[in-house]
Amino acid sequence: SHTHSMITRSKSKCPVASSSSLCLIASTDSSTYSEPQTNQAVSQSPAWQAAMLDEYQALQKQGTWSLVTLPPDKQAIGCKWVFRLKRNSDGSIARHKARLVAKGFLQTEGVDYHETFSPVAKQPTIRVLLCLALHFHWPIKQLDISNAFLHGILEEEVYMHQPQGFIDTNHPSLVCKLHKALYGLKQAP
Repeated sequence: SHTHSMITRSKSKCPVASSSSLCLIASTDSSTYSEPQTNQAVSQSPAWQAAMLDEYQALQKQGTWSLVTLPPDKQAIGCKWVFRLKRNSDGSIARHKARLVAKGFLQTEGVDYHETFSPVAKQPTIRVLLCLALHFHWPIKQLDISNAFLHGILEEEVYMHQPQGFIDTNHPSLVCKLHKALYGLKQAP
């Protein structure tokens, strides 16, 4: 008899990968409100528009790119907006999150980048930390960073099309020369 909406896989009758692993699942009703699937849905939602503006302004503040003319020997990659709902533990909506993602899959290995890396914690590391916290009765807190700049400084020349919804009307033919990496972009360390 728990008072929150978090349940284990065993209690929710979900298949468990191994008998020793437990995974918490948020039981939320995603049918009532979910992430937008079309640009029209985004354009009709002030909340998603505000989330996009927040992300765009944060990227501008960090100097992620500058608008330039695309050199003739270079090719610009695309980008897209990814939308996620951040929810509270009870399933209610905490905030709308929009992230601008570079279409890194369009890059060519050996030309645009030489190797890739991802500065994130692996699941086994998280499990060890949670087990230590449980064993030593450490308090566990959750936080959500509104805009985490894990983006490294780029040494390569990477050009990206201007993001949809934020194309400079005075310079629509210019492209973004990236100074910092965006999510999805492959770069050398």
